[in-house]
Amino acid sequence: MLTLNSEFKIREVKPKEKPAGDKPAVQPPKPQPSNNLMRPDVVDAKVYKVKSPFVKFSVYITLSYVWENGKKRPMEIFINSKDLTHSAEYAVLTRLISAIFRRASDPYFILEELRSIYDPNGGYFKNGKYIHSFYSEVADVIERFFKDEGMIKSDKNVEDTQISIPIETQMQKEETSSRETMISDASFKICPECNAKALKFENGCEFCVQCGYTKCDK
Repeated sequence: MLTLNSEFKIREVKPKEKPAGDKPAVQPPKPQPSNNLMRPDVVDAKVYKVKSPFVKFSVYITLSYVWENGKKRPMEIFINSKDLTHSAEYAVLTRLISAIFRRASDPYFILEELRSIYDPNGGYFKNGKYIHSFYSEVADVIERFFKDEGMIKSDKNVEDTQISIPIETQMQKEETSSRETMISDASFKICPECNAKALKFENGCEFCVQCGYTKCDK
């Protein structure tokens, strides 16, 4: 049993006051506003149709822009096609490029990044240029959109990783030789679009391996 002394008293303990010279506690820094561009309810946009030998059906690329500080700025991109086998790939491109357009202070670097992607099956020649992959064609459409809307000057040489190859180079000779071998195949027909013997029947539809024309994409 605990026995208390009669002289035992309970004292009130008060907190000690801090000296006047003590520095106040350091406040955490306030978060800086992000560079995220808010999307208005209505935006101006352009739609570009792309026929590519890398994909079976035509692809429609929609690019929009907004006005910011008196200048046009790219806002978002949408890539659509009735070919459902590439729908996940188009969704990834749409989300990533749109996020770069909204958040990056200089979104034009995306052109170089897309053009640095190579298709493992090889590319093809288009207007004297060797196109490495479908992503390079997306970059060409984005650059055309930038020029159409005056975001970059038409005579400005945007850094381009695509290789412009002379006609007499060995690479083009090999490409020409492979095309001649393909055309000599009796299974190919004359394409009504490019007049080349490169139309073949595949997956229940006639498809031109040279220009991308198909009867199913009408």
